[in-house]
Amino acid sequence: MKKYDVVALGELLIDFTDNGISEQGNPVLEANPGGAPCNVLAMLTKLGRKVAFIGKVGNDGFGKQLRNAIVEQGISDEGLKFDDEVHTTLAIVLKTETGDRDFAFYRKPGADVNITADEIDEELIKASKIFHFGTLSLTDEPAVSATHKAIRIAKENGLTITFDPNLREPLWDSLDSAHKQVDWGLQQCDVLKISDNEIQWFTGKEDFDQGIKVLQETYPNIKLITLSLGPDGSRAYYKDIMVEKPAFLQEGPVETTGCGDTFCGNLINTVLEYGLDDLNEEILSNMLVFANAAASLVSKKKGALRVMPTKEEVEAFLATK
Repeated sequence: MKKYDVVALGELLIDFTDNGISEQGNPVLEANPGGAPCNVLAMLTKLGRKVAFIGKVGNDGFGKQLRNAIVEQGISDEGLKFDDEVHTTLAIVLKTETGDRDFAFYRKPGADVNITADEIDEELIKASKIFHFGTLSLTDEPAVSATHKAIRIAKENGLTITFDPNLREPLWDSLDSAHKQVDWGLQQCDVLKISDNEIQWFTGKEDFDQGIKVLQETYPNIKLITLSLGPDGSRAYYKDIMVEKPAFLQEGPVETTGCGDTFCGNLINTVLEYGLDDLNEEILSNMLVFANAAASLVSKKKGALRVMPTKEEVEAFLATK
């Protein structure tokens, strides 16, 4: 018996998101706890899973806020480290006129990329069933070496590896560097969650099915691929099965921060429940419908880590559709 269902490594940071205009006419930004890996873990805790996080924050006010936030959500902080020299990473998330998000990061360096290989908790990884990671821990040393060590430990101990590239272009020296690290991540994982813009960028294929075919032929280690398509829904690819389900679009303004992480958490929950050997169209269809619904609920809330829906909330939402 494993102590944890999922352990995730990566960034834990403050997302400053738009929260209106002050009396003086200045933009008001809300300091939301965030970071894709912990958002995923927060969704999993709402589904009853036991999870743990490996990462680093500054030994400052924001770092302590983040530690309190993950503990409040039921995420173990056993693997969380504090940096006395480097501040907690900050991200400014603003909406563009087209409704997309514009990210500006304060991370040169930030505490999240300052985690070292020596700070990786080997026993914590061994005590888990699934290891989840993204590419934000692959942008800079020493976090790159720490990530490599963690995945080596996970593989040696038979963990299922899940990967979400979660490309954030401003954090990379070049897109060539990003491409190399995504390629490395794809070589490591058993399960992939990738977005529409990421697969087009990585494979050079505008057609999504062609892009998926490239991935399946190049990385036969990947058993299950899910493709998030924003307002167009999502797809799942498993062996010769392809399932597609529409999104649950909300009226009025939406906040898409965390929607992909919500989706990813539900994907991982399905892997925990059914494994990867005998998935079928019904299981994949149910997974996509539930994940799309959960992401839709999050799109109406600010922030991500603290607003993940419970299983009951998603089921109640689906009952109205």
